[in-house]
Amino acid sequence: MSDPKEIQEAKAIIEKFRILKNEISKVIIGQEEVVEQLLICILCQGHSLLVGVPGLAKTLLINTLAKSLGLQFNRIQFTPDLMPSDIIGAEILDENRRFKFIPGPVFANVILADEINRTPPKTQSALLEAMQEKAVTASGQRHKLPLPFFVLATQNPIEQEGTYPLPEAQLDRFMFNIVLDYPTRKEEIEIVRRTTSDVLPTPEVVFTEDNIWQSSSIIRQLPVSDFIYEYSIDLVRRTRPANEKSPEITKKYINWGAGPRASQYLVMAAKAYGFIHGKFTPDVEDVQKMALPVLRHRIVRNYQAEADGLGTDDIIRKLF
Repeated sequence: MSDPKEIQEAKAIIEKFRILKNEISKVIIGQEEVVEQLLICILCQGHSLLVGVPGLAKTLLINTLAKSLGLQFNRIQFTPDLMPSDIIGAEILDENRRFKFIPGPVFANVILADEINRTPPKTQSALLEAMQEKAVTASGQRHKLPLPFFVLATQNPIEQEGTYPLPEAQLDRFMFNIVLDYPTRKEEIEIVRRTTSDVLPTPEVVFTEDNIWQSSSIIRQLPVSDFIYEYSIDLVRRTRPANEKSPEITKKYINWGAGPRASQYLVMAAKAYGFIHGKFTPDVEDVQKMALPVLRHRIVRNYQAEADGLGTDDIIRKLF
């Protein structure tokens, strides 16, 4: 990116991105890193899985994000009795006795798949084609989804009874696995102060659909050095116990490592992270910043790791 006009456009997008984060912070207190990771995923045209205990404003965050981007938003509450047709839609007989397709709630720009692990795999898989192909198939007919299209799913890590863990194939479709933690004491005081008054702030649309497409295009055009490509790929390959060059910690604690899609997402995320921080090419720090959300749901620990109290994040940090 050497054209002065392109550089100015890129700087304008970065400034709009900062304003967008400020608009979201009017509603969401704290969670700056979570908000940033979620926005990076949007700029990369990816999907995200948000994991956190109840009450951390996961639903509010996604709703606020959709409003501040001016995108159509639909929420799907996943339950054990939910059917695939409840998500993608179904064909019905109209008044002229002709089959007519009625689109389901998946036909929107931002889909909140709330508590996605509460529905059986049959229904979870209804999202697979939508996430990968940006289309759904009903009664043999293919229906394109509105673009841009993002699936932002939430998951409660505490309750395990009555839940259905996501298959590895579906987990791999999510670009990020974003973990939400409790707010600080100061943030919690501000949360309670705002939510118990009669003044509810509303975010303004400051980052449009055109800005999303423009940002995605800029990020894909950013140059990446061969060293960063090799570093990113080697980092992912170090998670595979069958790899000869994997460290001892991988062979001792990991059953399955991340696949090539992790390498693709890691480079894209590093480019986006560097871009929003004013860099026009990613460095090692950017790759490491994005490693946790990209890799944590793609690594399968063994019983030895659980016995030794090593979490997935601990293992990934040691691989740096």
